[in-house]
Amino acid sequence: MRIELKASDGHTLSAWKTGPADARQGLVVVQEIFGVNRHMRHVCETYAQQGFAVVSPALFDRAERDAELGYTQEDVQKGLALRGKITDAQVMLDIEAAAAALPAGIPLGIIGYCWGGTIAWWGATRSNSFRAAVGYYGGGIAATRQEVPHCPVQLHFGEEDKGIPQTDVEAIRAAQPGVEVFTYPGAGHGFSCEERPVYSPTDAMLAEQRSLGFFAQHLK
Repeated sequence: MRIELKASDGHTLSAWKTGPADARQGLVVVQEIFGVNRHMRHVCETYAQQGFAVVSPALFDRAERDAELGYTQEDVQKGLALRGKITDAQVMLDIEAAAAALPAGIPLGIIGYCWGGTIAWWGATRSNSFRAAVGYYGGGIAATRQEVPHCPVQLHFGEEDKGIPQTDVEAIRAAQPGVEVFTYPGAGHGFSCEERPVYSPTDAMLAEQRSLGFFAQHLK
């Protein structure tokens, strides 16, 4: 269901909330550059079915309320434009608001995809709200790879991602030897999104299994 959040700077934003009332683990799910669209709600429900309390904040609300995009090139350009109107600091305020909306007293994780993959990394390095962070094909991670994570991190990249060269992935490995980094041969950017042409069910399932195992290990 949709809920309203309030960030510490007074900004109000919507979010998708789901999961069992008696959840013992919480998860902030961070959107791609396409908003909290049908795919992101699908991701939320997938983790809710695994027993997580889930909140996915609508980060684009600072630029355009309730923006939900598809996966055409036009959508990509609009998503990039919206992202450009929001500062990294504002993003983290909204992430903290999402974390605060999860049940008190349970361990929290963060998982993100695309733009959200980078933000999940920042959730580890720029926040103390999370005990584990998982990022999928975050294009901005390499540029901030020297930041110090405050919790365990797991990252996933497609080896054929045209936007994230393998040299970036290797740079992340070198800078963060304690971070789990998985790559997927033949997989492109967005390989876990069932609505993209590059969707790879086998790789998506393996990455999801690894993510669930990672959270099971660290969200105790």
